[in-house]
Amino acid sequence: MFYIVLAVLIVILEWKLKNYIEAVYDFSKQEFIFKNKIRIRKYHNHGAFLNLMEKKKKILHFISVIFTFVICIFFFITLFHKGNRILKLGLAFLLGGAFSNTYDRLSRSYVVDYFSFCSPFPKLNRIVFNISDFCILIGTLLTVLKTT
Repeated sequence: MFYIVLAVLIVILEWKLKNYIEAVYDFSKQEFIFKNKIRIRKYHNHGAFLNLMEKKKKILHFISVIFTFVICIFFFITLFHKGNRILKLGLAFLLGGAFSNTYDRLSRSYVVDYFSFCSPFPKLNRIVFNISDFCILIGTLLTVLKTT
């Protein structure tokens, strides 16, 4: 039950954060937090990571739905097996993040991204993330670590 709750909490948190960013921020507004290490701003990502496939939205939507569906099936199959806590945790993070971004793609036609890092690396500073991106990363790492 914990893993289902975690995935649902990720989706709800992201839904609330993305709606807040959409309502409060325009594209010129930005804030800095954590001693100017993170910049909060609104960005609409019309593709996948780094706007990959932004010109092929129908294919991207299809891939996102299939990817999320496969993770969902694997997640629910894994839930009924004893043990595998790391795998279940990874899949919960992965499913929560994937569902949130897929929901954005289908309902808004873009994914709401809202924070970037302020670092000495200019290329990193230009990338805008959302929490779902990090949930997908953490979930992928945990899942790969457990299955290898």
